[in-house]
Parts: sequence; structure tokens; C-alpha cells
Amino acid sequence: MRRQVKGNVSWVGYMDWELETFHGDDYSILNGSSQNAYLIEEEKTVLIDTVWTPHRFDFVENLKQEIDLKKIDLIVANHGECDHSGSLTALMEEIPDTPIYCTENAVKSLEGQYGKRGWNFKTVKSGDSIEIGNGKKLIFLEMRMLHWPDSMATYMTGDNILFSNDAFGQHYATDELFNDKADQCLLYKEAIKYFTNILNPFAMVLKKKLEEIEALGLTFDIIAPSHGAIWREDPMQIVRKYAEWADAYKEDQVTVVYDTMWEGTAKLAHRIAEEIKNQSPDTVVKVFNAAKADKNEIMTEVFRSRAVAVGSPTVSNSILSGIAGWLEFLKQLKFRNKRAAAFGCYGWSGESVRILKERLKDAGFNVIEEEVRSLWNPGEEDFKEIPALVKALLEE
Repeated sequence: MRRQVKGNVSWVGYMDWELETFHGDDYSILNGSSQNAYLIEEEKTVLIDTVWTPHRFDFVENLKQEIDLKKIDLIVANHGECDHSGSLTALMEEIPDTPIYCTENAVKSLEGQYGKRGWNFKTVKSGDSIEIGNGKKLIFLEMRMLHWPDSMATYMTGDNILFSNDAFGQHYATDELFNDKADQCLLYKEAIKYFTNILNPFAMVLKKKLEEIEALGLTFDIIAPSHGAIWREDPMQIVRKYAEWADAYKEDQVTVVYDTMWEGTAKLAHRIAEEIKNQSPDTVVKVFNAAKADKNEIMTEVFRSRAVAVGSPTVSNSILSGIAGWLEFLKQLKFRNKRAAAFGCYGWSGESVRILKERLKDAGFNVIEEEVRSLWNPGEEDFKEIPALVKALLEE
């Protein structure tokens, strides 16, 4: 069912209430998601993106209920990833000669995923445009590495709509469709989670792109992303948030992350959390067992934090696999300007704290010298080491 966005622009996407994971199982979906596609009906009829492959036949059949497919003059593929392009195979069976406007990299992406099917690609670059009638046009803006090399956004003049692709979105299903109708707490919770886990690795690229867009002097009445709520009430609020988040973001928060075998390292983690509160009562403290908690939720809290404390016992001259995998993901996200400390228990060789420090440095954290290494289960002598670690961790 189509939903009006503004003027002659409609949402024709898919509300995915049952979705639980994304990017394979690498991203947790807790509040559903949407795949947003848009239909523009001016003198020319334009389809902006499609929906994910599993829903391709429903998408095409639903679109047929709204419009004669042969009236579609062109398709804009802002991004080749299959949650955006997955219905093209079914759609192009119906309208095989319809031109597809996309970047050169998107041609490689689409043909790489679906094979060379003879589709009528029209490649574009930043600043290129196409007239769609009634004095309006589409202007294409390359968004390379936000978050794929093929990404772009499309701006519609007249109605001042930015079809922003993966920027400014959220994995959040809201039948109300628009940001002003959505649950504001969930909206921003999912927006910062999305930024943290998908876009933060490209934060420096994003900062430059935001500056480029600002320099164009465009007016945005609506920002229509590929997932989640459409921003129509003060749409620039999410642009301002992205500018803030992309600038080595941190709040007055410390996150403690650990894995444990026989609860010794868990005891250290909770004592460290208590000591942070003792030394800095206004600081928010979060504690997670990396082997049990949702890794994307943990990363969102690390993103908010000015510092982290990470713990693991020594196992086979190394660290527990639950924390090892989490640290690899931490490195991928490229957080900046955050401090870190390491702690853990051991029985024989005791390498875990050294390894944690090395991994945290490799992930870009400013690692403090202070540490807590506890032989067997921690006792009062070990707990006496914690205040110095916390003091160093809280220093700016």
C-alpha cells in the first residue's frame, strides 16, 4: 500500500516487522525495520530503489496495484546492496528496457550480484541531474563509502526531498512512517545504534560529505532514508546529530565489558564499575558480559562512552573467545579519542591483560598503563589496585 510522503511522492516500501537480524546475523534488529522505496509521479514517473530480495514478488505485485509498471520512465538505484536492489530481478522481468540510473560502481555491484542481464544502465556522478517535469529535477550526489563504494543520494528539487540512502536511517519499523509520529526514544535509540554499527567506520568520510552537502546550499524539507522513519519535522535534526556523532563523539559514560570463566573476572568488572561511581558519581556506568549481551547494543554504549574497561581471564595463553571476537568487531568500528583499561584473572601464565592492551591499542584506544591482574580469584589485595586504575581511566 502506498503512503504519501509529499506532493506526488509516495512510499511504496516494505515494513519488516518480523526481521530479527541484518547483514547476515551481524546486526541485531530489536524493533523491526523497513525497506523504503519511493515512487515519484510527475511528468515522468520515477521509482527510487526497491526492497529486499525475499520480498521481491510481493513488492512487484503491490506496485502493480498502484501503477501500470510500463508507466515507470526510470529507476534510480541509490545503492546496490540487496536490501535496496533485491527486487530489481523480478521488476526488470516486467519492464526490461527501463533505464536504471546509478553510479559506475553500482553497475559493478548489481552485475556482480545478479549477473549481466543486459539492463539499461545510465551511470551518473555528483552534480548530474535529470528533468522529471513540472519544473522539477533529480540531482545525484555520490556518497562513496557511506557505506559502500557505489552509494549515492538523490535530491528532488521543488519538493526539496533528499532520498538519502543509508545515511540518516534506522532499523526501526514504525507504521506511522514519519519521525514526528514515531516513538522519539526508540527513534533516536535506533538511529545512534545504526550510526555506531554501520556508519561510524566511515565517520571521517561522512564529515567531509556533510560539509559538501552544506556547501551546495540545498533546502531539505524531507529526508527520506532507506530504512526507518522519514524525517519531515525539522529534518535537519538528524543531520546535526550526524555531525555531532561523526566528530569523535563521547558522553560522560564508561562501559565495562568482560568475559569470565569462574566469575573471578566478573567480580573485578563489578568492583571497577562500583569504583567509577565512587570517584565520579555523575558518570554513567554500563556493564556487559560480551559472551551473553547483544554485541550491537554493547557497541552503541561504547560509542557513547569516553572510556572502556575490558576484562578476560587467561585461557591457553590467550583470552576467551567471547571477548576476542568482540574485540575484532571493536576494531572494525574505528572509534576515536577514547581511553581504555584492561583487567583479568589467571591461574598460570597470565597473558590476558597484556593481550587485551595490545588489542585495544590496535583498535585505536588510548590504553592506560594501570591494570589489575588477579591470581586465581580476586581478593582484597587485588581490589586495592582498582582505585588507581579507575582514576587513570577517568582522566581527560
